[in-house]
Amino acid sequence: MLNLTELENDALVEIFNIGVGHAAAAMSEIVNEEVTMSVPSISFLNRAEAAHLLGNRDGERICGISQHYEGAFKTEAILMFPEAKSLEIVRLMVGEAIPLQELTEMEQEAMSEIGNIILNSCVGTLANIFGRELHGSLPVYHIGTSEEILASSGGQADTVVLMLHIDFILEKHQIHGYVAFVLDVSALHDLKEQVDQYLAKVMGPT
Repeated sequence: MLNLTELENDALVEIFNIGVGHAAAAMSEIVNEEVTMSVPSISFLNRAEAAHLLGNRDGERICGISQHYEGAFKTEAILMFPEAKSLEIVRLMVGEAIPLQELTEMEQEAMSEIGNIILNSCVGTLANIFGRELHGSLPVYHIGTSEEILASSGGQADTVVLMLHIDFILEKHQIHGYVAFVLDVSALHDLKEQVDQYLAKVMGPT
């Protein structure tokens, strides 16, 4: 498992906070309500630990939107909410007048759009700050337990999951979600190297 220094950890949190800030602005326009987002913590976990963190109480189903990225480093990013919360978010997007049945039919498309906004904001900010390119695939919608969604990302057994805990605060709602970046060992070291280069640029020679 990769260990980051406190400085590297703080830098990553700050970078991701900039990214979710951009996502929050875009989300505010969609739901016509002020949205603030923050990343209070990040952690590096194996898949089993990540699934446990997401909470799999009594087989609770999770809604996940994933995208593959390649460039400065290779990763699969997955945005995850409890299934009940995803419908709440879709309701905010489309308004109160839509019947529940239609809302459920719209859920996949609406959540894929939200995932695309949030994941691209996070990854785009990383790419801009590191001065490197990251190219993403189209979003893919998943529904299942946390283990199933993390397992669907494939990859090697030695992959590590970088978990961002994201607080979404809307005027009348508070929703907790997670973004997981599934990274293999070489991608982890690439990420650490990019963070170190960013810190050297910001702080200058010591």
